[in-house]
Amino acid sequence: MKDLFNGEDHIVLVLDDVSVNVSCGLHPWERHPERPTRLIVSARLYAPLTTGRADQMPIINYDKVRNRILALEKDGHIDLLETVADRVVDACFGDKRVAACQISVRKPDIYNETRGAGIDLFRTRARWTPPA
Repeated sequence: MKDLFNGEDHIVLVLDDVSVNVSCGLHPWERHPERPTRLIVSARLYAPLTTGRADQMPIINYDKVRNRILALEKDGHIDLLETVADRVVDACFGDKRVAACQISVRKPDIYNETRGAGIDLFRTRARWTPPA
């Protein structure tokens, strides 16, 4: 990641393991809104340090990202975890100082023998396409 950020210092804002119940998945049993799938969503927002000290930088409010994650429950059915991640990415880039973000989306209850199945998405602002 050092090369990705040209050696600049960054602050990383973290939201770990936000639990939401979302109608999500391609299988027939995942398509029932009355039986949503539990998702665990984590977000990491990377912002360049604009001062010599992190405690002197204006704060980045991650409430908007948290609120967007929680609002996924009201979005109706979503086929793909990638779509879930992209919706969270859009919220991350709502603050212009965020240069990149990493989103993790897991289905913790899908397999008994694992803690979860899912995806990680790392996106830079330079390659991000805002929603239409």
